[in-house]
Amino acid sequence: MSDRVPPLYPWSLERLLLRIAAEWEDRKEIFGFAGRRFFRPDAAVDLGCDIAGRRVATPVGPAAGPHTQMAQNIALSWLAGARTFELKTVQILDELDIERPCIDMENVGYNIEWSQELTLDESLTEYAKSALLLAILRRWEPLTEHMGDMSGEAGDHVFELSAGYDLAGIKSDRMTAFFESMLDARGVIDNLRKEIPVPFGGLRDVPVDSRIFEHVTLSTFHGCPPGEIEQIVEHMMTAHDVDVTVKLNPTLLGMETVREILHERLGHVEVPLAPEAFAEDLQFDRALEMIARLEKFAASRGREFGIKLTNTLVVGNERGVMPGKQMYLSGKPLHVMAVTLLDKLVEALPGKFRLGSGAGPIPVAFSAGIDKDNLVEAVAVGLSPVTICSDLLKPGGYGRMAQGLRKLVKTMKGGGLVDLQELRTKAETEAQAAGHRDSARALAHHLATPEGAASYTLKSTGKPLRRVDNQLEMFDCVACTNCVTVCPNDAFFQVPSVDADGLEARAQYLVLAELCNDCGNCTTFCPELGAPHLIKPRLYTSAHAWETAGRQGFLMDTSGDDLVKADGPALKDVAMVKNLVENESWLKSCLKAE
Repeated sequence: MSDRVPPLYPWSLERLLLRIAAEWEDRKEIFGFAGRRFFRPDAAVDLGCDIAGRRVATPVGPAAGPHTQMAQNIALSWLAGARTFELKTVQILDELDIERPCIDMENVGYNIEWSQELTLDESLTEYAKSALLLAILRRWEPLTEHMGDMSGEAGDHVFELSAGYDLAGIKSDRMTAFFESMLDARGVIDNLRKEIPVPFGGLRDVPVDSRIFEHVTLSTFHGCPPGEIEQIVEHMMTAHDVDVTVKLNPTLLGMETVREILHERLGHVEVPLAPEAFAEDLQFDRALEMIARLEKFAASRGREFGIKLTNTLVVGNERGVMPGKQMYLSGKPLHVMAVTLLDKLVEALPGKFRLGSGAGPIPVAFSAGIDKDNLVEAVAVGLSPVTICSDLLKPGGYGRMAQGLRKLVKTMKGGGLVDLQELRTKAETEAQAAGHRDSARALAHHLATPEGAASYTLKSTGKPLRRVDNQLEMFDCVACTNCVTVCPNDAFFQVPSVDADGLEARAQYLVLAELCNDCGNCTTFCPELGAPHLIKPRLYTSAHAWETAGRQGFLMDTSGDDLVKADGPALKDVAMVKNLVENESWLKSCLKAE
């Protein structure tokens, strides 16, 4: 029995659904995400595409990371228009202690978080819970009245399982059992159906595909031995009969090319490269040989092999924000590197990739620095799926994905394009008319020019964040809502300051402590001085979690006369916190669960 203190205590399906019902009735929001910001399909434009043998309604979704390990995260992405979900990377080491803070998104984007923070059993439950939750939301009448008939979309959604990092771990008994349970999750899903509460009672038998994933993305990161990549792919296709995508590293470009892009072209000279990462990772020529062999192997098994660009880039950690000697660069600079690598791969293996108007055998997924502004050009190249992480960690959060999708729809309608194939054909035709090999080359060429690189440079991304010279307090602040939108786990929520004597701000901010893993992203974007996840009232719904945390914060409990309990220094603030909680009907509904 492990004595590890879990970084997260996921909420039950019952509690999540009770929150959805009460919150929607009160203010037309789900998990704090306003209904007016949801992405609504446009019947005039078909964003559907085929991924892993399944038709999905959009080619966009969250990348493996902080947005894809708990059910409410995945639901928020779905409401923002995601229809492809790269689930957070699982591995045999499932009780990692990741140092905090682990995310630094002030400008470029860095992290030291690299694998699931839940155990394999917890991950299985969360992914099955997510599948059931999306099936319910897709058919829940109040939501379909708001968003339109979901059955009219050009497809459903797909889960892609991300896994790592070596052959022994992948083949271990525990990982094998996890894969098999994910491929037939009927028992887990049926147990979860028992939690569906009265407001959703008519959906207890909603159809859910018990095969949660068809497709595995292999992350070749964190010491994944280059010599084992092919063996892992062959094992997954043979033992589990699934399609496999290999997620490649930006180090394939070589250190000199990466230095030219990062330091010279984009001006990020403050970022120290890590030579050992380039020496240890898969090399470009060997990658070409591997791609050719695995494409043939997949065809012989009746499966599909693909590539994904790219993992983050290992760099030296000299910013003094996160602990450790290394960190992983993401965001805008990574985007330029990944597009450059894409162009280099297409040049080296002509006709092999499913891009533009072509129909090569190898699909190319993309997950490097995609944001609401460059999403359209990535989709137009033919990259699919296109997944997002760093941009969702900026103010606006999940809503930024919906913005990008709306921009895609607007672009297509403005050009008289009815589906993604027409968009890709147009981009290819224009690229070749301009003298480029194809649309991938045209995009790489554009990013190599001062004009194309402008928004990716230090000058553009290094602008200081808004700050005010105030010390953050438990109550009252500038009420900017940044802590709510930048939290990937939906741990923050705001309540109006109505009927709360002595409070001045229009809203107060509270933390659902069991859903907060202390990543630190709220601290980065808080204009005031302090860490919101530690300073704002931390609410617990589990007595065990509260006790484990040393009774720090506030315990909410409906079993006795005291709705809110505290101990030690927090006692002086119990009355105020109780007053705020009393005004949140969805929160009280959740407390009645279990």
